[in-house]
Amino acid sequence: MTLKTLTKHAVRFRDARDWKKFHRPKDLAMNLSIEAAELLEQYLWKKDGEKEAPEEIGDELSDVLLSILLLAHHHGIDIEKAFIHKLKKNAEKYPVSKSKGRNLKYDRL
Repeated sequence: MTLKTLTKHAVRFRDARDWKKFHRPKDLAMNLSIEAAELLEQYLWKKDGEKEAPEEIGDELSDVLLSILLLAHHHGIDIEKAFIHKLKKNAEKYPVSKSKGRNLKYDRL
C-alpha cells in the first residue's frame, strides 16, 4: 500500500465523520506532537531489557502517521516526494565518509 493510498483512507475516514472542520493545520500539528508524546510514553520507565508492547507502539505510530498524512494532504504536499527530497538534503549534510558511526550534528563533522 502506498502513502497516497493511506492518505485516501485517512481522508475518507475523516470525511465520513465530518471532522475536516476540526482538522485545521495548527490542530493537526498540535495533534502530531501529542501523539508523538504518547508514543514516547510507551518507553517511559522501561528497565533495560524490558519489552515494549508492539501493538500499543503500532497504534501510536499510526496516530502519528494519520496526523502527518492529513497535514500533508491539507497543504497539497506529496509526502513521498518530500521524504525523498529531505533524505537527499540529509545525505549532503551527513556524507557517509564523515558521519558513519558518529552521532554528531552536521556542523560538527
